[in-house]
Amino acid sequence: MSQPSEINMTDMRSADSLWPAADVWIKKPHVVNKRLCGVTETEYRDVDTAELIQVLSPLLGTSIKIADISMFLHTDIVDKEHETAGRWCVGVRTLIPKVNKTGECLYKEVIIKDIVGHAVTFIPFEETDVGQTIVKSSNIYQIQLQLKPEEWMLSLHALTPEQWCSDGVAYPKFSWLCTKLLPKLSRWALESKTSEFKSTLSLIPVEKYGILYQQLKEKYKELVKVWPEVTDPEKFVFEDVAIATYLLILWGEERAENGTTTKQSFVDLGCGNGLLVHILNNEGEKAITPSNDFLFPTTDWLIGNHSDELTPWIPVIAARSSYSCRYFVLPCCFFDFCGKYQRRQCKKSQYKEYIDFISDVSTVCGFYTEEDCLRIPSTKRVCIIGKGRKYREAEEALVEKHRSDYIRRREALFINSGVSMNVNQSGHYRSNHNDDGQNISTPANDWVNGFQPREKTETIRNCTALPRDLVNEVVLRVAKALLSLTESNTESSNCGDAWNTGGSLLISEVVNLLDQSSLQALKKECGGLQTLLKNNYQVFRVEGGSVFIRDWRTHTPAQRSRVRSKRKAPPTGALKTRLCWFHIHHPHGCPLPREHCAFAHGETDFKNT
Repeated sequence: MSQPSEINMTDMRSADSLWPAADVWIKKPHVVNKRLCGVTETEYRDVDTAELIQVLSPLLGTSIKIADISMFLHTDIVDKEHETAGRWCVGVRTLIPKVNKTGECLYKEVIIKDIVGHAVTFIPFEETDVGQTIVKSSNIYQIQLQLKPEEWMLSLHALTPEQWCSDGVAYPKFSWLCTKLLPKLSRWALESKTSEFKSTLSLIPVEKYGILYQQLKEKYKELVKVWPEVTDPEKFVFEDVAIATYLLILWGEERAENGTTTKQSFVDLGCGNGLLVHILNNEGEKAITPSNDFLFPTTDWLIGNHSDELTPWIPVIAARSSYSCRYFVLPCCFFDFCGKYQRRQCKKSQYKEYIDFISDVSTVCGFYTEEDCLRIPSTKRVCIIGKGRKYREAEEALVEKHRSDYIRRREALFINSGVSMNVNQSGHYRSNHNDDGQNISTPANDWVNGFQPREKTETIRNCTALPRDLVNEVVLRVAKALLSLTESNTESSNCGDAWNTGGSLLISEVVNLLDQSSLQALKKECGGLQTLLKNNYQVFRVEGGSVFIRDWRTHTPAQRSRVRSKRKAPPTGALKTRLCWFHIHHPHGCPLPREHCAFAHGETDFKNT
């Protein structure tokens, strides 16, 4: 037996903290071993020592002596209290590699939890397609929490480390277990946090998901090379591949349950990356407004992926479309029926509170509601699924009354709180009345007042669409104020370098330099004045709530990398397309020679390049 690798657990409060940490590795090994897709598990059962030996004997056969494994498990330690109740908890898990190179061979492990000894032992074995069992006795290992003099120690050791056999997938290197897994287990044990949400892929077979995901990822990987947007292609392409995989497996399981081979129809009401909505709007299609004009009585499934304002409405639209209509929604932005969602519970995260709200909507609509967690590169990856109804079809009228009452109550919360319900993308309130005070008839009035669909053209609010004269005036006024703070110092300086680097001002102090009309224009932009100053990175450096004149001779490597991230330095021979602000406006000109400056020193510099 090997000398154990150990980690000091001084801050450990209870030995029971081992179990939640071990369960992460047992139930979700893919969070550490990225070459695994997940696991499936049998039910665990409590046994005493005699029953444990009976379970292990047929499995181990002649590959390893039962006495050796008994010694490794410390079965000689007797605890009468636990022996009666079952000292050992035994189960089997099947590891699911992302890519199974051995065909039909299944990688399995017997998991043995020692309640008395605070240890978990893993006995790996392989099961062939003809039912043959091969025990990997060289790869038996154990994780244990021990109380040594005055301190807890978390250890990991193997039965025969000198014979350890690694394939890099189901059997990682023993050194990897010690240097990567053990520290993770230590951290999980000390944190001992419980998730607000379910484990990933809890509603579908993980093994089917893993196989199909790899197939679709290979099939659509070329999209990454031709992605037309500035967003990260790998994130968005493979995120959509993962969502598609989940739905295909979910629908495949549904067909199997219903004994049919007919594929489901679906309608996607989400925004996705916006391309589809943009094309439909340009071609004269209507934006979807929740009303009787937008129901889907012949559709099996409604999908809401990044559905934004429609998110709470999707269960309602599905319920009102037909008794058999189901839905899948992946909430992202937080919207209520007629405006931004308002938090009401500080004990939950905003995301958890919103997920609970959408689940509540689904339940009121009469659905059997389930939550699951997708494997996508996003922090918002909890989906909500409404598959069947909790009521008979003949009770539709009664349930519809409950739905309508619920929506009206939510609407009343907005009215009573004074929150503007129908706000467009520019942040302006839109009234449902004309100039004479008469109510305007809109499709939304069928279901609720105040709903405002997404504008066809979203207003740009990052200060880039402001009038050029306004931007130039603000930049010049702020720069002169900064230069004036150190003007006397440079005039009295005797050293050769008298270039005025300016002082610094807090953003709140800069506000006082601007007139009311400029401030009003900036107030409508996201980030306001600070965004405008950051946009003009050629002139300013904004850090820690203060603004400085940028000195292109001395800015730090970290600052240099941030500037490059916004605009790469032009290569030799590249055309200069903008005038140098310092060359024109700074009293001492540009601190860089013309050939080293990325901006043009006068109109002639454009011609020379």
